[in-house]
This record gives sequence, structure tokens and C-alpha cells, in this order.
Amino acid sequence: MSKYNSKILDIRFLDSQTFILRFERNGLKFRTGQYVVLAPQNFPESREYSIYSSEHDPWIEVLIKKVDTGYVSKALSEMQVGDMLQVEGPYGFFVLNQGEIDNRHFLFVATGTGISPFHSFTLTHSSLNYQLLHGVRFTNEAYDHGHYLENSHVICTTRDEKGSYAGRVTEYLSENDIPTDTICYLCGNSAMINEVSDLLEEQGIAPQNIRSEVFF
Repeated sequence: MSKYNSKILDIRFLDSQTFILRFERNGLKFRTGQYVVLAPQNFPESREYSIYSSEHDPWIEVLIKKVDTGYVSKALSEMQVGDMLQVEGPYGFFVLNQGEIDNRHFLFVATGTGISPFHSFTLTHSSLNYQLLHGVRFTNEAYDHGHYLENSHVICTTRDEKGSYAGRVTEYLSENDIPTDTICYLCGNSAMINEVSDLLEEQGIAPQNIRSEVFF
């Protein structure tokens, strides 16, 4: 789908810097894991955001962290319900293989707002067999943690000990073996992705079963 305009339906702030932007779907068809390119209408720059909502929702949602030097994220944070967005997409190939959804175990590893595609994965496919590792600084940055299966969601915190595990996702994986037939999806910063990929391969995960998207 090419570029079109869409009305903002809701803006939900999760903390002072992070918010969920909901806007009209306007018939947009996407596969969970894909992203859209957003900007305020007639704005000179745009930014890619993974879709946070389910394939079944009547709207589109994205999870955005306002960055001090981020021209687009700051502008999006100041928009109001009823304002118009410029939307482009969907794009991307960080999607689930349809033949694996019902019969494979998945490992999802995210840092920060890299949780977005996994939120969409798990909402869209409620019977998915998965373990989700989410690396954050503080437990309150584990956004919408109640949307995930409690026994399948590990919150790895580096600045407090209120999560499931005190330490980085890489430290958790160093201490916990992953079954070698697991399909792994990684989303976050490049350093985490490189380190986690190496750890998984050392544990016997085949490289073709490690799929990644650098989120920032």
C-alpha cells in the first residue's frame, strides 16, 4: 500500500517519554511484524515504526519512545486526537512463517520498544507457543506486560530487581539453555542482536532459525 493520510484516534502515554499512537486503519492490510512509515501531515521527515496492534484490530497502533534528538518522535508526541498523520506501508519481512505458527516453539528477544512486533505476534496468534525475553532498565518499562502469558514472559531488568530476572537478556541466555529446535526472533539494538545470535548458535540453534530486526 502506498502513502495515505489517517486520523489519530487516541494517544496513550505509558510514561513521560513513551506512548502508543492509535490511528485509522483505512483498510490497511499487514502481516504481524511489519512496519509503517509515519509523519505528521506535511511534515518534512518521517520515521519507521513496527506495528504494535493485532492483525485483527480495527485500528493501527505503534509504540513510540520520544528521543531528545528525535525530530519526528517529538512532533508525533505533540499531536492531538483528530490530527492527520501521513502513513506509508506496510513494509518489512520480519514476519512469522505460516507453516511454523501452530507446530513450533518460539523465542522472542527484545530490548526497549523493540517489543513492538512481538506484542503484535502474540495478540494476533493467541495459541502461539513462545517464550518472550524483554530487556529493560526498570520494570515499569515492560509496557503492557499484562498482555503476555505470565509464565512465558521474562522481564530482564538492569537497574532494579523487580522484574523476573535481574540482568541483561544475554546474561539470562548464558544461564538458561534454549531447545535447539526453537525458532528465534530478535528485535532491538544491534549490539544485543549480535551477542544473542552468537549465544544461540553456541547453544546449537541453526543460523537459519535466528531471525532479527535492528530496531534502533
